[in-house]
Amino acid sequence: MHNMCHIYEPFIPSSRMSTSMTKKRITYKKAGVDIDEGDKFVDLIGPLVKKTFRPGVMTDIGLFGALFSLDIRKYRKPVLVSGTDGVGTKLKIAFMTGKHDTVGIDLVAMSVNDILTSGAEPLFFLDYFATSRLKSEKAADVIKGIAIGCREAGCALVGGETAEMPGFYEKGEYDLSGFAVGVVDKDRIIDGKRIRKGDAVIGLASNGVHSNGYSLVRKIFFDYKKMKVTKYIPEFGRTLGEELLRPTKIYVNAYYRLNKIIKVKGMAHITGGGIPGNLPRVIPRGLGAVLNDRAWQVPPVFSVMQQLGNVPEDDMKRTFNMGIGFVMIVDSGDADMTMNLLKKAGYDAYHIGRIEKGVKGVQYAQG
Repeated sequence: MHNMCHIYEPFIPSSRMSTSMTKKRITYKKAGVDIDEGDKFVDLIGPLVKKTFRPGVMTDIGLFGALFSLDIRKYRKPVLVSGTDGVGTKLKIAFMTGKHDTVGIDLVAMSVNDILTSGAEPLFFLDYFATSRLKSEKAADVIKGIAIGCREAGCALVGGETAEMPGFYEKGEYDLSGFAVGVVDKDRIIDGKRIRKGDAVIGLASNGVHSNGYSLVRKIFFDYKKMKVTKYIPEFGRTLGEELLRPTKIYVNAYYRLNKIIKVKGMAHITGGGIPGNLPRVIPRGLGAVLNDRAWQVPPVFSVMQQLGNVPEDDMKRTFNMGIGFVMIVDSGDADMTMNLLKKAGYDAYHIGRIEKGVKGVQYAQG
C-alpha cells in the first residue's frame, strides 16, 4: 500500500575522474526523493485505510498486491465491473486554498458512481498519488478524503501507489487517479435495454459543480474576474474556494435504497458533457429524453458563472451537471415511490422528464 517504486541503474565512476568529483556525494534525497518522508506517509495513512476494510479484504498494508475474496454465495453469476477516473483541474482549487481533505472524496465518487450505473456494488478501490516532492501531512489529508469516500460507498481502500517525481510536477502540486472494482449478478445488470416510451426520468440533486468543467470555472472566476478563493460570495453563503471544493456526491446508497423495491431500468452519472452528453448513453436507439428544465432547482453557482462569463445556455448544459448529478429511469407508475424513497434516504430527487419515441438524445421542454 503506497510503496514508492523507483528504478535506477548504479553509476560507477571511472578511475580517470578527478578526486574532487569522486568525493562528491549525490543521494536520492538530494535528487528530490525522500524515502523517509514516504515511510512517514505510510505510517500516517495506515489507520485511515484500515477503517475502510470490509469483509473480503485478505491483505494488510504494505504488500505488493491486494487480495480480495469475493463471497460467491451472494451472487449466482457474479460479474466484475471496473472504472477509473481522476479529479481533473479541480485540484488547482485545492492548491489555491491549501485545503486537501475533500478532493479524495471526489476521486472515489467519480469512479464508484460510474460503476454504479450498471447496478454494481463497489467492492474495493485503489488510488494513485503523484507529486514533485512528498509532504506527508498534505498527502495524508488527501488519503483522508479517499477513506471518507470509500466508507460512504461501502468499498475498501485496498491499495495505492505514491510516486515522487521531482521536476515533473510544479512545486506543491500533485495529481490523482483512482480505480474502483464492483460486482453485480449477471441477471441484475442494468444496461438500459428495458427502457420504454413513457418511462420516468428521475434526477438526483448534485452538490454543486462536482468534478467537471473546472477549466471553464477557473477561466471565469480567476482569469476573467480575477477573484480570490477567499472572496465571500453572498449567493453561495460561503467563500468561492469553499463552494468550488464541495465534494462530488456519492449515489451508491441511493440505489441501495431502491434496488429491492423499484425496478430501475437505467442510470447515468452526469459528468463532463452534462445531461445531454451522458443520459443518451443508457437510452436505446429510437428513444430519447424530454426534460423539463424547470423541474429542479439549479444551484446558484451555475447562474453566477453564466452571468459573470456571459456563457451561452447551451454551453452551460453541455459542460456542467446544472444541479443533477445522477439520473435513474423507472416505470412511470414507480416515479412517486422512487422519489419518496430517495428523499427518505437523504437525497433530493425530482421527476425531471420522460422517455419518448422519435427524440434524438435529450430535448428540453418547459412545463
